[in-house]
Amino acid sequence: MKGRSSRRRLDAGERSWGRRRESIRGVRGVRRWSAERRESGLRIRVRRSSWSRLSGVRWRRGAAFALALLLAVLTLGGCGSGNPSSGKTYTVGVVQIVSHVALDAARQGFVDGLKEEGFEEGKNLNLILRNAEGSQDTARQIADKFVSDRVDLILAIATPAAQAAAQATKSSSIPVVITAVTDPVAAGLVHSLEKPGTNVTGTTDMNPVEEQLALVLDVAKGKRVGILYNSGEVNSRVQVDIAKEAAKKLGLELVERTVTNTNEVQQAAEALAAQGVDAFYIPTDNTVVAGLPNVLQVAERHKIPVIAGEGDSVKNGALATYGIDYYSLGKQTAKMAAKILRGEAKPQDMPVERQKDLKFFLNLKAAERMGVEVPDAWKKRANETY
Repeated sequence: MKGRSSRRRLDAGERSWGRRRESIRGVRGVRRWSAERRESGLRIRVRRSSWSRLSGVRWRRGAAFALALLLAVLTLGGCGSGNPSSGKTYTVGVVQIVSHVALDAARQGFVDGLKEEGFEEGKNLNLILRNAEGSQDTARQIADKFVSDRVDLILAIATPAAQAAAQATKSSSIPVVITAVTDPVAAGLVHSLEKPGTNVTGTTDMNPVEEQLALVLDVAKGKRVGILYNSGEVNSRVQVDIAKEAAKKLGLELVERTVTNTNEVQQAAEALAAQGVDAFYIPTDNTVVAGLPNVLQVAERHKIPVIAGEGDSVKNGALATYGIDYYSLGKQTAKMAAKILRGEAKPQDMPVERQKDLKFFLNLKAAERMGVEVPDAWKKRANETY
């Protein structure tokens, strides 16, 4: 009895121990599973962390690339915008039909005006100056060369040069700015002064012909006025037509004499003096103004007053005029050119401009040489006296 009881207690103990071992194994199993789970979770977290870091790097690289691309676009846009501070050097070709005081003054005014607008030679401006020496063929060759060189803009000084530049740029997008052109419409350069409609715009030097001829009445001994001009210049023909109408209104007799080149100017002036003219009227004709010293020699010898078409001729020996200051006209033209270079305007939409403030020019020394008594009203009226 006692032995059976001891055996039952032993069996129960073994079963209890077995259950405890299984329980321990189970616990250990749980612990092993938990460790594996934790290890697996750690790997997942590591992978997620690595992916996050990689994604961040990729995002930052993408953002940096996008920023660099934006800056490049803005930089390129700035370079092409026409801003003088953009670092670009602009090339402007200047074709002048001939050298004389008025056209030279217009050219210098243009150069100085561009500088005031931020375009300076030797810094951001390459200025190519060419003179056709009175030859229309040479003017065309100069303009053609500017087109082949792909200049940024052409300045054409005087009507023949403007016509050459307009013809040369017909099949290109090069803008042409003109100055010292009397009638851009009659010259075939623009459709109208208000809306050019072509690649040409600029300033006109249409002078107040009637007011200028009226000066003859104050100083001449008679009413015969000799007018010298080159019939080959459109600008001169326009002025002569206006002068004929003005002469009728003023009761003056107009005596015409034409020339084809500067060498003929003195002979033509002598012929008019021989016809007994009481005054010379010199319009803004490039050929005659280039030969102005020859006209003045004849005028001083025969004591004939010379009324000019513009102020620079008065400065250089003519008696008087009411008209244009070509230096100021050149500066006015430069402002228009600067707008085109900066991309702020297009020639076809820019009205052709006139000089707003005309001046009265008087040369007292010339009056003495021509034997003219200058009216006191002229002296008071003069804006520029020499």
